[in-house]
Parts: sequence; C-alpha cells; structure tokens
Amino acid sequence: MTRSQDEATIEKRAPVREEDFSTADDEVVRFTSELIRIDTTNRGGGDGDEREAAEFVAALLDGAGLEPRLLESAPRRSNVVARIPGTDPALPGLLVHGHLDVVPADPAVWRLHPFSGEVRDGMVWGRGAIDMKDAVAMVAAVARHWSRTGRRPRRDIVLAFTADEEASAAYGAEWLVRTHPGLFEGCTEAVGESGGHTEHVRAPDGRTVRLYPVAAGERGTAWLRLRASGTAGHGSRPNTDNAVQALAAAVARIGDHRWPYRLTPLTRAAITDIGAAVGVKVDLDAPGFDADRDLPALLDRLGDAAGMVRGTVRESANPTMLDAGYKVNVIPGDAAAGVDGRVLPGGREAFEAALDALTGPGVDWEYEHSSPALESPVEAPLFAAMRAALLAHDPEGHVVPVCMAGGTDAKQFSELGIAGYGFTPLLMPPGLDRDAMFHGVDERVPVEALRFGVRVLDRFLSAAE
Repeated sequence: MTRSQDEATIEKRAPVREEDFSTADDEVVRFTSELIRIDTTNRGGGDGDEREAAEFVAALLDGAGLEPRLLESAPRRSNVVARIPGTDPALPGLLVHGHLDVVPADPAVWRLHPFSGEVRDGMVWGRGAIDMKDAVAMVAAVARHWSRTGRRPRRDIVLAFTADEEASAAYGAEWLVRTHPGLFEGCTEAVGESGGHTEHVRAPDGRTVRLYPVAAGERGTAWLRLRASGTAGHGSRPNTDNAVQALAAAVARIGDHRWPYRLTPLTRAAITDIGAAVGVKVDLDAPGFDADRDLPALLDRLGDAAGMVRGTVRESANPTMLDAGYKVNVIPGDAAAGVDGRVLPGGREAFEAALDALTGPGVDWEYEHSSPALESPVEAPLFAAMRAALLAHDPEGHVVPVCMAGGTDAKQFSELGIAGYGFTPLLMPPGLDRDAMFHGVDERVPVEALRFGVRVLDRFLSAAE
C-alpha cells in the first residue's frame, strides 16, 4: 500500500533499553483505538458523557493491580483516579493527568469516520487520537507494563483521567479539586497534556532540527461576554442608540487591537533555548533591546521554530460569537458577543484595563469563564528528568521550554499548589502537523509515535524524583 510522506513509518533514531515492550506496544495501539471508538463528545453547557470511557480506563488500571476510583460529578460525567505507590515515601507525589472528553467531529468531512479508531497506513485515526486519548492509552500501557515486570516508580504517582476539560472543567478537574482534594495529597508537581512531541524545523543554515517543546506554563483563560443595550425600534427609522452598532464597533476595536509584546521569564527562556538549537544568537538583555521594536525581527530569524512562541509573547482577545436581533426590520434593544481572551502571567490587571477602554461607553463586559496563567520552573529536577528521558531515545533532539497559548486541567490542579508541565511524548514524522490536528479534521497519531511515548514515559516516570 502506498503511503503519503506524512504517513511514512517513523525511523527509529536510537536504541531503547534491553527490555521487552512487545505487549505494551500492542496494548497502547489497541487502547488508543478502543478509546476513540467510545464517543465522549463534549458540546459544552453540561452536554457530555465520559462514563463508558471512564469504565474502560478503570478496568485497564484494575488489570494493572491498582485500585481505581470512578467518581461522577453528575450523571455520566465520570472521572477516574488511582494511585501507584512509590518506593521512596520521603519523595513528594507526582500527578499524571489527562482528559477523556473530545470536541465534536463531523463525519461528513473526515476521510475515515472520526469514531472508527481505525488503524490504517501506520496511523490510528479518529477524534482524540492526538487530543488526548493517545496519552491516556500510553499511561495505562506503562502502568500495566510495570505490573507485569514488577516495577515501581520512586515517587507515588497519582493518575487522574478527567471529564469536561474541553469545556470549563466544571464536571472534571475543577470538581475533583473542590470535592476530593485528598486524592492528590502529597503531590507537588504534575505532567499532563501537550509537550514532549517532535517539531521538525528548518534552521537558518538549512539544517532540519528536531525540537521537543515541553510546556512549563500556560496563558490564563479569559472567556468574555460583551453586552450592549440600546433603544429598540423599527429598522426603517433613524436610531442613535443602536445596540448592534455599539456592539459591532466594540468587537471591531477588540479584533483590531495589537497587544504589546511582553516577555515573561518562561518565554525568555523559550526564545533563548530555541535560538541556541537552531543556531540563532539571542540576547534579550542586550542594551537597548525593545520587545515591541525588536522582537518581530528576532522571531523572523528563528524561522519555523518561531511558531512555538509567537502565540505566547503577548495577550490576545479574539471575537468568536455574535448574538443580536430576531428580525431584519426590528432594531433590537440588546446585543451580545463572545470573546476568547488569553492572558500571560502578571498581565490580568492590564488586560482588564484594555478591555474597559476597547469596549467603550454603552458596552459592558464580564467573565464567562476565567482561570489563572501558570508558570513552572524550568530549572526544576522534574524538567531535567523529562529532558533526559527524551534525549535517551532521540540523542540528536533538542528539548526546549515553552508556554502554551491555550490551557489545560493544570490550571485547576494548580489551586492545590501543584506545579504543572505539559508532557505527552510522541515521535512525530516530518510533514505531519500535530498542532493542526488539535480539534481539526482527520486527526490521527502514528503507531510508532505511541510506542516511542510509552518508552519515554516509562523512563521518565520510573526515574522522576
């Protein structure tokens, strides 16, 4: 069977430890496929059902000799939590979390049915293959591998597979943190969604460089609801108090606004380390360096690699929804809009002041959902352990810290004082755009990427201290 370039089998780049992973190799593919076949679509507003997937995962963990707890925040909004005891009780616990829900998918525009879980051309296809039933399957496969081989990690590891991450986390991580904080007792750090995957980038000198971004932070979430009130009336008559006009002007101002560049410690580290990996000299402390003036040109010099930081060097606010009127010849008295805002650490006050100015008179705004920005230390031993595990399986790769443009359940777990990192290791082939498949069409994950992930997670989780 002929395969396209982006679906070519991934060449193994480094030997793994002399250990039999054959069963884990089979299981991780099967688990990913079977999880995809369970439709856990989350449409928001409480419309979701993770029960069958949670029962499936709980059975896998039970088969690994663990004692999983299935916890429901509402009928069929199910979460699974289990603890793997470590060998050193003096060490703090490590939380490993992932979500069971997925965003909607329209079968009419997919090459294969989004809930088929079909394995074809070296890929597992379907909604959740990347976001993030692949990660759930990898963790379960590692836990079962340890059970078969009698292995245990040094730290206690708490596994949490949650509902509702694709909406507000109200039925998942937020509910667990609020009602069952004792399940995470002793955990000081966490690893979860995104990060640890291959990014093939072209360096300025023409080399192809393999980068592995590990998320050490996230922009804060600021989902906004704008409302304008005016005078209702007939559409044929002059109206100087038109709610739709006032709202439309505010939305246009927000959409046109260019937020200033702002470098946090994490984004500074990311730009510096990416520059070193691709051979671009970076000196953000050079006398006279001005981010608004000089950063765009610097990012251009980073080439393809700049895509890993462009979305996290400033705040953003993107209009996404409009709601007004019920008939073309009636001027409504009210109009509303939705805006997806994202905020860097330390930027909430300035963000709110900017929104006050941009909305202007006659338009009010409020948070529909808000969560904090996160930033975890890059110099932490846990980050070093993630780097070591990746480089053990791809010695020619470069591990770099990044901030995520969006958010994950790490925000909820941070309320318990748990520092969060994004680490879902996958060896991706050139030409297959992983990021484009998040919430996209024809989502799929290479079989070899899953097997690579199992080995990296095994090394990392067993050695982390």
